[in-house]
Amino acid sequence: MLAARNNFPSTDDDPAGSLSDRDFERLATFIGNKVGIRLPPAKRLMVEGRLRKRLRALDIPDMQTYCRLVIETRTLDSEITHLIDVITTNKTDFFREVEHFDLMRDRLVPALLAERSRERMPLLKIWSAAASTGAEAYTAAMVLHDMTTRRNTFRFAILGTDISTAVLEQARSGLYPADMMGPVPKDLRSRYVMEPVRKSLRPEVRIVPELRGLTSFERLNLMDETYPYDRDVDIILVRNVLIYFEKEDQTAVVKRLVGHLRPRGYILLGHSESMVGNMPGLAQVAPAVFQKM
Repeated sequence: MLAARNNFPSTDDDPAGSLSDRDFERLATFIGNKVGIRLPPAKRLMVEGRLRKRLRALDIPDMQTYCRLVIETRTLDSEITHLIDVITTNKTDFFREVEHFDLMRDRLVPALLAERSRERMPLLKIWSAAASTGAEAYTAAMVLHDMTTRRNTFRFAILGTDISTAVLEQARSGLYPADMMGPVPKDLRSRYVMEPVRKSLRPEVRIVPELRGLTSFERLNLMDETYPYDRDVDIILVRNVLIYFEKEDQTAVVKRLVGHLRPRGYILLGHSESMVGNMPGLAQVAPAVFQKM
C-alpha cells in the first residue's frame, strides 16, 4: 500500500508533478498498444495536466511512480480504465458533418429499404463505433425517427460504442449542456429534446425517453481482434477517431468493422479519413462514405 503524502504537489513547476519525456514515451507506447491511440510529443503537457488529478486521487507521489505502477508492475491494473478516460479526446457535436445525415435520410436509408422491399417493417441497425458522449448516435436517432413518422415502413435500433467509460455514462443518461443543441434543427429539437423547467446558470437538456430507448451504449476497444456484435449492420459510423491511429491500425479497424456490415451496407468515415476506406470490397458513393459490395 502506498504511504500517505501530506504535501502533494499541485503546481505545474513542481518536479513531482512533471511527466518526463521518457515516461511520456512509455505511456504513449502503452496506450498505443492498448487502444491504438497515438500520442505525439506535443500532447505531453496535456497528458501531464490531466494525470495530476489521478495522482492526487491515488495518493501517488510523482509521475514516475505512477508509470511504474501502471506499466511495469501492473500493481494498478484497474487504473488502466481511468488512464484511458484521462487521455482520450472526446470532441463531438450534434449533427457534426451534417451532410452525412442528410445523405443518410435522402439516399442511404431509402437504398437499404429498397434492397429489403420484400420484408415487412425491416429493422435497420446503425452502429456509432466511436460514440463519445452519444451526440452522433442520438443525431442518427433523430433523423431516423423523423423518417419513421413520415413513412412508417421500417424500424431501427442504434448501438453506440466507445473505449471511455466516462463518456458512455453521459451517453446513457442523455443529459447535455443546453448550448450543445445549437446545431439541432428547431423542429427536431422541439420533438426530441426536453428543455429544463427552471432556468439555471448551466442549463441542461435531455434526450427524450423514446430515443433513449432505441439507443444503447457499450464499451468497446476498437483494437480488439473481434467485436461481439451482429454481422448484418446497415450503417456504421466511425468518424474522426481513426486520425488518432497508426495507418496499419486504421486499416485493420476498418476491415473488422466492414465484416459486421450486411452486403450493400455503408460505412461512414470522417472527411479527413476518407483514404482509409479505399480497400477491396468497398465502393465510394459519396465523400467519406463507402458501400460494401
